Amino acid sequence: MTRSVPLRRLLVALLLSCTVLVSATACGDSGSATGTGVSASASAASPSASTEKQRLAKTRFVANAGLAAGATYQWIVKPYRAGTFKKGADGRTFALVKAGLAGGFAYNRLKAATENAKGDPLLSKAVAPLTAGIESLKGMATKLRNGQAGEGDIGAFESVIDSIKSAGKGAGAQVRDKVPSTSQLTG
Repeated sequence: MTRSVPLRRLLVALLLSCTVLVSATACGDSGSATGTGVSASASAASPSASTEKQRLAKTRFVANAGLAAGATYQWIVKPYRAGTFKKGADGRTFALVKAGLAGGFAYNRLKAATENAKGDPLLSKAVAPLTAGIESLKGMATKLRNGQAGEGDIGAFESVIDSIKSAGKGAGAQVRDKVPSTSQLTG
């Protein structure tokens, strides 16, 4: 006994297979009609692409620096001042793990912010002297996670964040704290 396939299913299957065929053929096309392929469109977009990169450099800098500042304040400075990192404190282990994640996240976002600053001439001059301070934070996440961070380490984080904020403000890129979500910290 044979079963008949509804016409609608047959049409959907035919349409999907044609779509896959067309998209596979289009992906394999490298612009052979012009002989230049993608490079022609890339060279035409090049002046606006560099302008776009410079225009968005401040925006990206502000976003990355704001996330670093928010993570530092919310999960490092605030718990430290509240005494959550002290031995015997309630929630110490969880706070230390979060501080370690926040430290790594903040370091990563500060590095990204310095890369973003290179796209804007004024901002790059303001941020360039701060790269050594940012590099000094490299091992801070491990210290935080292990509960070995002291007042000086927390002060170093605050100092670098404040320096980044004032450099951004001087270059016309006001940085405001933006607290990242826990899922952003874990990446």
